[in-house]
Amino acid sequence: MMQEKNYLTIKNNGTNELIIKKSRFITTLVRTNTIAEADQAIAAITKKYRDATHNTYAYVVEDHVKASDNGEPAGTAGVPELKALQLMNLKNVTAVVTRYFGGIKLGTGGLIRAYSNSVTEAAEAIGVVKRMQQQKVDFHVAYNKFDEVQHFLTNEQIFIANIDYGVDVNIQIFVDEKVRTVVQNNLTNLLAGQITFNLGEKRYIEVPITEHNYHSQ
Repeated sequence: MMQEKNYLTIKNNGTNELIIKKSRFITTLVRTNTIAEADQAIAAITKKYRDATHNTYAYVVEDHVKASDNGEPAGTAGVPELKALQLMNLKNVTAVVTRYFGGIKLGTGGLIRAYSNSVTEAAEAIGVVKRMQQQKVDFHVAYNKFDEVQHFLTNEQIFIANIDYGVDVNIQIFVDEKVRTVVQNNLTNLLAGQITFNLGEKRYIEVPITEHNYHSQ
């Protein structure tokens, strides 16, 4: 299955550190669009922190997931990190949690919480965005209909990429793929069928998610 057209991911690459019972947990989050990119990120971060006690990781790349405990007790590191990414609905993200052991054992439950919280807090510190796929749509309108069309586009919060004033008014808009058909139907009704659409390239825009309520996105 292909990557969803709209999905949540981290705002940018970044790191965040937690100190838990004298152990350092350094979480590095990287945007990765392919498994090869994920593997490269893991290798680079592991090399950077090659003196660490553990470099554990998890990733979600399209529909592919993978997790590694890297020497921690089975199921206490990679899987909790993966579940943290999945609970936040994050896609195309690789998480590497580097641990420098501080001398105090955390126990199974403590490790699971530490690795899970490390990923969650890192994502919240870095920021989360919703990537939305949009398509460019070109159409012409008569001058006497332009104000009405512009009012409609403004009310619907549709991004106007360009307006060219010629024999008619040529308008270029970018529309979310999920609502493109509805927008085209509404414009067709508004102009009594006197409109022709030309579809252009697709692009992604990124909208910051300001609340930590990722399940509703």
